[in-house]
Amino acid sequence: MNAWFQSLDAALFRWINQSLSNPLFDWLMPILSGNKFFGPMVLVAAVVLIWKQRVKGALCVAFITLAVSLGDPLIINSIKHAVARPRPFVTMPEALTLVGRTESFSLPSAHAANMAAAAMVAFLFYRRSWRFMVPLAAAVAFSRVYNGVHYVSDVLIGATLGAGYAALMVWALDRCWKWAGRKWFPLWWERLPSLLFDPVTAPNSQLSTLNSQLPHHWLRLGYLVIAVFFLARLAYIGGSSIELSEDEAYQWQWSKHPALAYYSKPPGIAVAQWIGTHLWGDTAFGVRFLAPCVTALMSVLLLRFLAREASAKLGLFVVISATATPLLSVGAVLMTVDCLSVLFWTLAMLSGWAAVRSSLVGRDSVEPHLERREASAASFTGSTIATDARSVGKQGSTDSHPTGGNAALRPWLWTGLWLGLGFLSKNTNAFQLICFALFFMLWRPARAQLRTSGPWLALGLVALSVIPQLVWNAQHGWATLEHLHNRAGLAQAWKFTPNYLIDFCTAELALLNPCFLALIFGGVLATLAQLRSRPGVRDSFEPHSERSEACAASISNGNQDARSARADSVGTWGSTESHPTTFDGALTIFLLCMGLPLFFGYFLYTLRARVQPNWIVPSVIPLLCLGAIQADACWRKGVRGVRGWFIAGLVVGLPLVVLLHDTNLTAKLIGVTLPPSRDPLVRTRGWSEMARVVEIERQKVIAAEGKPVFLIGAHYGITSLLSFYIPAAKAGVPQAPFVYYQSSTNAENQYGYWPGYDTRKGENAIFVQELKKGAQPEPPSKRLAAEFTNIEDLGTRDIQYRNRTIHTVRLLLCREFKGAPANQANARE
Repeated sequence: MNAWFQSLDAALFRWINQSLSNPLFDWLMPILSGNKFFGPMVLVAAVVLIWKQRVKGALCVAFITLAVSLGDPLIINSIKHAVARPRPFVTMPEALTLVGRTESFSLPSAHAANMAAAAMVAFLFYRRSWRFMVPLAAAVAFSRVYNGVHYVSDVLIGATLGAGYAALMVWALDRCWKWAGRKWFPLWWERLPSLLFDPVTAPNSQLSTLNSQLPHHWLRLGYLVIAVFFLARLAYIGGSSIELSEDEAYQWQWSKHPALAYYSKPPGIAVAQWIGTHLWGDTAFGVRFLAPCVTALMSVLLLRFLAREASAKLGLFVVISATATPLLSVGAVLMTVDCLSVLFWTLAMLSGWAAVRSSLVGRDSVEPHLERREASAASFTGSTIATDARSVGKQGSTDSHPTGGNAALRPWLWTGLWLGLGFLSKNTNAFQLICFALFFMLWRPARAQLRTSGPWLALGLVALSVIPQLVWNAQHGWATLEHLHNRAGLAQAWKFTPNYLIDFCTAELALLNPCFLALIFGGVLATLAQLRSRPGVRDSFEPHSERSEACAASISNGNQDARSARADSVGTWGSTESHPTTFDGALTIFLLCMGLPLFFGYFLYTLRARVQPNWIVPSVIPLLCLGAIQADACWRKGVRGVRGWFIAGLVVGLPLVVLLHDTNLTAKLIGVTLPPSRDPLVRTRGWSEMARVVEIERQKVIAAEGKPVFLIGAHYGITSLLSFYIPAAKAGVPQAPFVYYQSSTNAENQYGYWPGYDTRKGENAIFVQELKKGAQPEPPSKRLAAEFTNIEDLGTRDIQYRNRTIHTVRLLLCREFKGAPANQANARE
């Protein structure tokens, strides 16, 4: 039966692929399988559908996106690898292939499944859509056979699976909504009792009763969105889309050599990777596990923070905006120092604001609801930052300080802890001290805090965090200071060049999302204008107690103004949710101080040296919050264009972020494969293949020469990647390594402080060097030639990924290690 079925399948394939061949189909069928206009056309169609149909159109687009993005990798791809059926052109060389020949398996067809899933979802929402979608899906399925890349059974099974799991997904989510929506989102459920039908209008009495629950709706939706993003990121790092980057593998080595500090960074990243790999083993998932966790934690903190200070809806907007910002979203899955730097910068910012806010609230001049909000203002989920409610805004409190200094003590201690941990993660976080100092300069009511112990105790905690790096550097010739000196370009004489500035601006424009960058720019300008227009920020205040009373009065007036404004307008871009006061502008000025100095400082530094785009990343979160708050204020004043910028940011940012996570999608969407020089994921691909190729050569030399062979990397990155992806090398870290960095007179990186290959005299080695595209191999260095009896060039090896070369390595066989010359011995611990 199986032989008969395969024979029939082959006969149908030959009939369609060869007997039906004609010039029209030869032109049309490759276009149906994939072309560069497909992605933009789908995007335009989705935008038009959402614009015309609003909620129903958005749900239809969302379900199609879910069906395709989940069904293809989880169901179709899994079946392909389980069945492992070869493509028709593999078993039938006479097959006519009009599109590229891929190495992936044949059954089932992903194209057919995706189109059938889209057609099924469209049919469930719009019954008449089958007249267009079904013929289109059938034409795409037929094109896969005509183009010679699938059997007829492949597309039939793929289409059946796609339509089936799409219908099941829609049904399951609709059932979940009918249960969870009634329970957690009653107001929205009243308007949309089923995801498959048009929204309805509930009775006014019912809506008025439920309107009070609207903030809780947005907060719960925010938690749900964060959970979905968290699970998606865990699935991503657990898959095989990307491998470790050079820095991740390098810092994985650090986690195997515990120390007070390291050559170029504080010890925080090594501790984080130690935790991840002890939980999940020495795998890429273990190395990166904490990155999605950190991002989810920060998202929850920001959501709750903005829900308290502005609105839960605005908090959700900021969380989604951060996800649609490439610089933040890509960093949410790569476990580098930036991940920890942003976490502790954000925690210090939130706890610092809690301390400032606690100090600004008077005891007897605020309304009860503000007292209750203040009692929890310093309590952030996940960080246990808390202020004793009995000492904040409580009638009859016995606070010893009129401005609430005692109430602010605990938040200041948490702030000092987060500042210290930030400095132990990345030296750039020390810049946040300047940010706090600037805020004290600009917002005079907060200066009363400097007369309390809180800020100074926080500063003491920061000073303690400096000790580990000071001790390590004192023991190792101040290596970190020398590295930072050279990295900052201070070793060269200053010469003005606009190239660094242009490169920095171009990179930030792309990585920060142009639309969100415009909102940030507008928020900064609005806050600066607000700062200039407030005489209370610059002028002197009355004596201490009088200043406290004036501050409390301004807060009380601010509440009255906010209530009157809410009576005439709505906030958060159309929401009727209430907006608490922002302490007469203190919050926006605080956020400005937390973000702008770092960003602007590096912007100015581009006039001297090159600044990497990721150096400003801690400033992005406060600036996004600032832009969102000021945009919401503009909306409430009648400026409706700000919502368009947000929507445009999502339309631009979310697809870009998806592509940055899997650049292979360009081939599916527009039929174009990115060249390695333009593929940002090249730095996270091909390393396991490189390690396999190098290990094969090492085993060949061992078999031919009869001696042990160790490996020498020309760069710390390639050394680390070989150590991670060669199983025997990974097992030998750190006690018995056989992959080393090349020796040098002075330590050039952290490998210079670990045991080298000095004890391997008489053994052979393979020197591994990555060649840049178009670079010609050079003769072995004098240092390497002096260490070995002779050196033989083994040539270059192209590292392939999906039938294209993405890396090229050069291998040198170095025979009989003689030992490093006296003037070239490494500085070892």
